[in-house]
Formats: sequence, structure tokens, C-alpha cells
Amino acid sequence: MNDLLSSATTSDYDASSIQVLEDMEHVRLRPGMYIGGKDDRALHHMVAEIIDNSMDEAVAGHATWIEVELHENGHVTVRDNGRGIPIDPHPKDPSKTALEIIFCTLNAGGKFSGDSYETSGGLHGVGSSVVNALSDHLRVEVARNRELYMMEFSRGIPQAPLAKIGAAPNRRGTSVTFHPDPEIFGSLKLKPARLFKMSRSKAYLFSGVEIRWKSAIADGETPQEATFKFPGGLADYLGETLNGATTYAERPFAGTVDFKDKYNVPGKVEWAINWTPSRDGFIQSYCNTVPTPEGGTHEAGFWAAILKGIKAYGELANNRKAAQITREDLATGGCALVSCFIREPEFVGQTKDRLATTDAARMVEGAVRDHFDNWLAADTKSAGAILDFLVLRAEERLRRRQEKETQRKTATKKLRLPGKLTDCSSNTRDGTELFIVEGDSAGGSAKMARNRVNQALLPLRGKILNVLGAASSKLGTNAEISDLTQALGVGLGSKFSLDDLRYDKIIIMTDADVDGAHIAALLMTFFFTQMRPMIDAGHLYLACPPLFRLTQGAKRVYCIDEAERDEWLEKGLGGKGKIDVSRFKGLGEMDAKDLKETTMDPKSRKLIRVTIDEDEPGETSDLVERLMGKKPELRFQYIQENARFVVELDV
Repeated sequence: MNDLLSSATTSDYDASSIQVLEDMEHVRLRPGMYIGGKDDRALHHMVAEIIDNSMDEAVAGHATWIEVELHENGHVTVRDNGRGIPIDPHPKDPSKTALEIIFCTLNAGGKFSGDSYETSGGLHGVGSSVVNALSDHLRVEVARNRELYMMEFSRGIPQAPLAKIGAAPNRRGTSVTFHPDPEIFGSLKLKPARLFKMSRSKAYLFSGVEIRWKSAIADGETPQEATFKFPGGLADYLGETLNGATTYAERPFAGTVDFKDKYNVPGKVEWAINWTPSRDGFIQSYCNTVPTPEGGTHEAGFWAAILKGIKAYGELANNRKAAQITREDLATGGCALVSCFIREPEFVGQTKDRLATTDAARMVEGAVRDHFDNWLAADTKSAGAILDFLVLRAEERLRRRQEKETQRKTATKKLRLPGKLTDCSSNTRDGTELFIVEGDSAGGSAKMARNRVNQALLPLRGKILNVLGAASSKLGTNAEISDLTQALGVGLGSKFSLDDLRYDKIIIMTDADVDGAHIAALLMTFFFTQMRPMIDAGHLYLACPPLFRLTQGAKRVYCIDEAERDEWLEKGLGGKGKIDVSRFKGLGEMDAKDLKETTMDPKSRKLIRVTIDEDEPGETSDLVERLMGKKPELRFQYIQENARFVVELDV
């Protein structure tokens, strides 16, 4: 019986069971091998493949502009004024033109020998053919030798031979129009915003090219026509990305090095980096204009140069703590862009998400390091600010490593805490502090300025609900109020219990401006109406961040308002030279060192304890109701009654 079963099974599996798929069939059956799948990212990757071919022409010096156009019917066109795809018969198969070989055969292209392109984003010879295979319609127009040629395909199959369709005396280059196949991508559509961003980033990556954008599809946010050309390259890109945020260096560390000059090989590296307290750090890297979201050897070389440079500068500045700085510290608040062009790069996978070329690390590090050393030495003010920030970050990291994560041993041990809360590690309530901060940007600086043992942070997005101006049913469903009560470990109103309070001090820390005062007023109204015993017991405080920093030589003074600033300006700081006045726009614009010294360190900060002083019972309640309640006429009446007491309004 076993012999019969074995014989039957063997006879069913013979040479006819082995399938041999043509190139286009294999791409359609397994698109994930070539573009990563059938999802939205893969869909837009198809456009990137065609744009990269045009970018290779531009980088090689043969094209000056590229046009990306999204049509109303979902087709997309990429045009350039390069040399145009060759249209003559291919030597290995004279029955087919070079154009047909490129669009219908895997592992075919002009990027292998290095004779046509010194550096290129297309490497494997599959980009154009994969796009063709996964499109239900694709048309190629080529202008060469004053003649215009055209060829059309459907799902990788030529619909007719290459045809000469007329004269083109004033035109040159290649135009590719295609429509992603719904059989592969279903109902997914190309998005104007995503293509717009992709097109603009290419212009930043190669300053010599002009990118023209057109879209017949309006999404309400993306312009339907635009032209990009950025002579400043990545420095311009970084400036737009940071969008006016406060940075530790007035100008980014940016530059370009040609590998021919330094290593006698084709290629170059361009970079731009700055540090800011206003947002989390990031790095965006590219190789031959292709995004590498997973990084690779070029990123490793860049960070190695920055790390060695900042440590060497710290040693020169006699800052022993600089030796503790790691790459992890550099990436905190460090916003970087790195773009390299190298010959025959090696990527991990066809989608080129990670660069694997070993020599890239060595060349990028060597090219960037010398320039970084010179930049630090030439701008000691920026270098000192960056070094202070990184040392503070390293100290915070080391504290985290030394301290074990432990849950507080209280009755609220199993309390579900909000995800935005950055808790402290103390096991008891005594001496602990919760800072309620305005926004994530302020929370970023406060995280590094705090004492992790006893200081916790809870960022609030925008203005909290006015509990006197809203229906009572909204209190239980409001996300900010829910986060706040969970962090404090208490209930609202009659359910409030002082014994359940998780922190000794609740500190409202908002910007020293009108919006900050409004947020503080809303929070105090909330605590007064819902958690008054906490105020009566002396647990609620207001932080006093300074509005100005005055610097004169080595002397530095912080001022709480204009009056204190003017007083110091009049009498002087006792230093040498001109007094430099800096105005803090908000907590998110302060670096961690300033925030720690002025607002969070108990040794040097100022706090205002919130108290209730009533000469007559209910006086404070009546005032809060008039100013914060549902009846605007009461507020108007109060303003009329007290307007005569306003001496000066400083806007």
C-alpha cells in the first residue's frame, strides 16, 4: 500500500510541474519582490522609480528640468529634457529596440557599466520594467535627433512597435506616462500631496535641477502648479523643515565635499544639521537621490564624524563630561539631512531602504569631520550651546541607566496612567512634583531639565476645557481632563480624596504670554471647582519662567518681566562689553539648561503658591463665576467696573 502511494505521488510531480515565468509575469505575480508589496507605499514607489531615472540624467549633467504631472484620470507623467532613451536596435537582439528592452526585460538598463552614469539611483535594471508590468497602460515618448518616437504598453506587453510620430526640432528627452493597474493595487489612488512632497525633495537633493509640478486633481492643500529650484540644497531643505524654530546654532552646519578631490573617486556628500529644543531629532538620508529611511553606512559615517568632532571640541574646552556623549545623545534634538552620491552603491533589497556600501562610511566620515572641526572652532557661541545641550542629554541618559524603573508603592499602584505622562521614579509622594506643561515642544525641553527621581511631566495639547463654560457631561469625556485626573490619581468634585493625590506639588508651567496666562487661568478654574481641597492644602503652584535673558560677557541674568529687564539694563550686569538681550518666545523655545536653572531647579527657581483668600464666604467663587462662567454679560460688567484701575496695557 505504501509503495502504491509513493508511486502515485511521484508520478504527479514531474518536469511539467515546474513553471517558468516570463519577466513581466513574475513581476505581476510577486510585486513584493520588486516594490515591496501592493500597498500605498508601493504604489507611490512606482512614480519614484521613473523620477529617479530622470534625476540620474540631471545628476549626470544631461537634463536641467524634470516635470511631474498628475492627470485627472489617475495617470501620471514624468518628463525631462535629457538625452532621451536610445531607440536604435539592441546589439544582442536586433529585433527589439533598446527602449523595448528597457521596459520589458528585467536586469536591463544603462546603469551597469558606469559608462553612461558615474552615479545613479537606478542600479538593478528593474525599475522601468517593473513599473511597466504593474501598469494597465504605459506610454513612452522619446525626442532624439529632432524626431519624436512613441511606444505603448499594457501590463508589460507592447501594443505596437516603436513608431516615429513626427518632427521635434525644439524638443529632447523622455516622457513616461503610466496608470497603476487596479488588478494589482485595487482602489488605491496616487495622492497629490505625497507626489508633491516627493517632487520637492528631489529638487533639494540636487541643486542644479528644476522640478516642475502639475496636478489636475485638487485636494484643497496641494498647489496645482509649482516650480522648485533650491540653490542652497540641503541647507534650504533643513531651514524649511525646522520652519523658524529656535536652534542652538544660528546657522546650520552644512556643506558639500566632492569625493574626487578627497579620494579620487566619483561622487560627493552633502549635509546639513542643527539642534533645537523645539522638537524631537530626526535624520533623513539619501543615496543618489534615493531615500534611505532605514539609514545605512552613509548615516553611520556622518554620525561618527559629528560624535568625534564634538568630543574633541569638548576636550579642547576642558569639559570632561563631553566624553560621555554618545550617538544616542546626538540624535536627541539633532535634525540632520545627509545625501551622498557614490558609484555602484549596494542596497539592502530592491526598494533601496538601507545603504550597505562599506566604503561609504569611511568616505562620509572623512569628508564631514574636517569641516565640522573647523565649523566648531569658527563659531564658539554655537559650539558651546550645542555642547552644553549634549552634555545635559548625556547626564539624563546616564541617570536613566542607573535608576531602576520601579512603580510607586501606593494605593494607586495599579492605576492606569495616561500615555503622555512622563512619571518620576520616587516610591513615595513626599517631595514629588508634577509639572503641567503647555504643549509637546515645552515637554521636550522639560524632560531633559527635570530631576527624574522626583519630577514628573504631563504635556497638555492646547487649552483645557473651561469647566464653568461647558456642560457637566463633557467633563467625563474630555481627553485632557481625563489624562489630568488619571495622572493625579484622584476623582472629580465630591469624589476627590486628598489621600489619593500622587504628587506633593502640582506646578502649572505655561508660557509667559497672554495664551499662557489663559491656560493657567483655565487650569486654576478647574482645580478650584473640582479639587479645591488640593489648593487649601497648599499643593498647587505656578511656575515663573523668565521673559528675558541678559548676557554681558560671562555674566548672565534672567528677568521675569520688562520692569526687571529695564532695571538691570540701567544698572548693568558687571560684565564687559554690550549687554545682549534675548526674549523667550515660550517654554518650547528655551533650551533645557535655561529651563532647568530658571524654572525647574528648586535651588534657583521661583514658584507662586496658589491660595484662596476670602474676606467673606463665597467671594472667590462669585469672582470665578463672573470671569469664567457661561454668562458673558457678567464679564462685560466686571470690565466696565474695573477699567478705571488699568494704568497701562503693554501689548
